[in-house]
Amino acid sequence: MAEQTYSWAYSLVDSSQVSTFLISILLIVYGSFRSLNMDFENQDKEKDSNSSSGSFNGNSTNNSIQTIDSTQALFLPIGASVSLLVMFFFFDSVQVVFTICTAVLATIAFAFLLLPMCQYLTRPCSPQNKISFGCCGRFTAAELLSFSLSVMLVLIWVLTGHWLLMDALAMGLCVAMIAFVRLPSLKVSCLLLSGLLIYDVFWVFFSAYIFNSNVMVKVATQPADNPLDVLSRKLHLGPNVGRDVPRLSLPGKLVFPSSTGSHFSMLGIGDIVMPGLLLCFVLRYDNYKKQASGDSCGASGPANISGRMQKVSYFHCTLIGYFVGLLTATVASRIHRAAQPALLYLVPFTLLPLLTMAYLKGDLRRMWSEPFHSKSSSSRFLEV
Repeated sequence: MAEQTYSWAYSLVDSSQVSTFLISILLIVYGSFRSLNMDFENQDKEKDSNSSSGSFNGNSTNNSIQTIDSTQALFLPIGASVSLLVMFFFFDSVQVVFTICTAVLATIAFAFLLLPMCQYLTRPCSPQNKISFGCCGRFTAAELLSFSLSVMLVLIWVLTGHWLLMDALAMGLCVAMIAFVRLPSLKVSCLLLSGLLIYDVFWVFFSAYIFNSNVMVKVATQPADNPLDVLSRKLHLGPNVGRDVPRLSLPGKLVFPSSTGSHFSMLGIGDIVMPGLLLCFVLRYDNYKKQASGDSCGASGPANISGRMQKVSYFHCTLIGYFVGLLTATVASRIHRAAQPALLYLVPFTLLPLLTMAYLKGDLRRMWSEPFHSKSSSSRFLEV
């Protein structure tokens, strides 16, 4: 009886759970630092073009970066709910189009994930000159190599449907979304994560009472027809052409098999990306605050805050909260033996420690509205 009661505790050290914890945290950390590095690169480009003010600005000027505002944060859960219902009711009709669109996005995202490695590999033997491809644009050798490898991976995934390749594509999507999507303030972060918490809880816990099925779980786990199989049937290529390809589990989640192979551990990429956007925001703020304190000759925070508290970064605090929240969600799913809305645990465990620390450090008001606004930068413009 005791062994059955505490079986969930032993399952926490299963290889599938350990892999989920490690990979999700690594993706968030890597995506956040890629985002910060993109800010540095844009800052260097601005300096080279003599258009930079010389101070760090959290809002990048890169046109490829999307910053979420308050209105978008409020309506994103509604849009996600509509998309979920479309996939639930009309999946058979849109699955091929959705699979192709997902494959295209995954190709671009995984190429972005591979780009630093390809730059390292091509640096000794290839100059960084861009090669022109006419109307398609100009690309470096590293970009062409990363894109070619990404296309090859997607093709192998379509042919085999292997879970490991699906995970690789999902990792690319996670890193790309964390790097290219920005939260401008703590207010927008709270609006977005609170709305998504309600969205997650409703569709996991209450959708079954309305639709007689758990909408979230069904959409997340439903495999799609392989486009090659559909194409062979449309073109009447014969019974043996394209019919032996497997159905595809789409890369909207990470799955890891247990050590016994009896089950898979699953975590949606939204449970990585959305908290990851918050962690990316606090990492950028930590860096901004570090540079601002350096410009002001090491000015410290409020006098009643200990030096040890001042040394704790918001990024580390929020990352620990993410780990504890993910651990709590895993324990809850094992105890109740049912799917759990991970954001129900991740949002409080990341936002509440962050808000508390920001209040104690005296940064809450600035982080809430205009965290990257610098009076010194505006005064420099006036002096010039």
